[in-house]
Amino acid sequence: MMKTVYLFLISSLLLIDPGKISKINSAKAEAKKAYLSGDFKTAVQKYSYLIDSLGVNEEEVRANLANAYFQLNDTTHAQNAYQQLTQSQNKRISSVANQQLGVMANNQEKLEEALNYFKQALKAAPENNEARYNYEVVKKKLEDKKKQDEKNKDKKDQDKKDDQKKDQKDQKKDQKEQDKKDQQKKDQEKKDQEKKDQDKKDQDKKDQDKKDQKDKSKEEKEKEQKEKEQQEKEDEQKKKDEQKQPPPSSEKLKEMNMSEEKAKMILEAMKNQEVQYLQQNKRKATKPKDKGKPDW
Repeated sequence: MMKTVYLFLISSLLLIDPGKISKINSAKAEAKKAYLSGDFKTAVQKYSYLIDSLGVNEEEVRANLANAYFQLNDTTHAQNAYQQLTQSQNKRISSVANQQLGVMANNQEKLEEALNYFKQALKAAPENNEARYNYEVVKKKLEDKKKQDEKNKDKKDQDKKDDQKKDQKDQKKDQKEQDKKDQQKKDQEKKDQEKKDQDKKDQDKKDQDKKDQKDKSKEEKEKEQKEKEQQEKEDEQKKKDEQKQPPPSSEKLKEMNMSEEKAKMILEAMKNQEVQYLQQNKRKATKPKDKGKPDW
């Protein structure tokens, strides 16, 4: 049995191209040299060449490629490479792959995801002290974050309550100011209406006084006209009466020792005095009373 296995291994080795083995060894040496010198870009090229072109499928090579991506901050390629290595049967490689995934998750503030990767790393290799340290750090960080989140939530809730109280207070203040403005508006409207009503009353009184005055003036004019007409009638009637009265006889004038001419002069004078008397009475009757003075 052992002889058969030994022969199989020898035959397999004989099938490998010695030139290819030389290329693999050369590429590994160049990749390792570039990695150790910090030339991670060249290291990525060499390790990718080993895997893609030379068909090398060694987990150590894949782990070194993942580490080179990690050093270049090429998160996407690093995560893909480490993710494949988490299924490795080599517990040390699986542990390191989970650890590195945890580090990248922690850098992205994905704390719960990072904590889970560190937990898987410790399950694969409990002796991985770096994974244990990172686990404790992230665990503490996550606890602090939860406390801070709760504190922020409490503060946010308190701020919300304070804002609500402030809003209510502002609303009451605004309502009070609005009520005051509304009352002032009502008061002003009331004053305006009262003034309008008073102005209307005053105007109505003026109009009525004007109408009364006009009616009074009309009445006085009508009265004056009637008195004038009455006086004219009386004058006319007196004139007619005088014309009807016969002149004094010559005999009567002789008895009175008065000439006819002198008698005519006396009659004319008496007539003039009577006219003046009538005109005076007329003026007294048409002159309106002064309301501010007594009748006497």
